[in-house]
Amino acid sequence: MKTHRWSDIPLEQMNPAFGRRVIHSARMTVARVILSKGSVVPRHSHENEQLSIVEKGVLKFYFDNGEEFTVAAGEVMEIPSHAPHKVEALEDSEGYDLFAPVREDWLRGDDSYLRR
Repeated sequence: MKTHRWSDIPLEQMNPAFGRRVIHSARMTVARVILSKGSVVPRHSHENEQLSIVEKGVLKFYFDNGEEFTVAAGEVMEIPSHAPHKVEALEDSEGYDLFAPVREDWLRGDDSYLRR
C-alpha cells in the first residue's frame, strides 16, 4: 500500500503550455495535467487504454477517423488502445489522464511529442 500527495510530486513542465505530475503503479499510470488555452498535444497513439477526466476548462479531441469531441469540466473522454488522436485546450484546463497498462514510453522518456 502507498499513499501519494499531488503537491509532493514535482511538476514536469513538458513545454510552456503543458505540465504534468505523474504516478506510475504496477499496472497503470495516472497523470495530473495542466494545459494553457491554445496548448496542443500533437497527434500520437499508444497501446494504452486512456481515460481523460476534465476537471476544469474544455479540451477538444481529434481522431483520425474524422471524429471530434469537445469535453468540458465534469466529463470524461474514453480512448481505446492504438487510436491516433490529438488534443487542443480551448480554455485553460486541468484534469487527469489514466492509462492501462503503465505508460512505458513515459518511464523511458520516449515522449518527445509532448516536449515541443
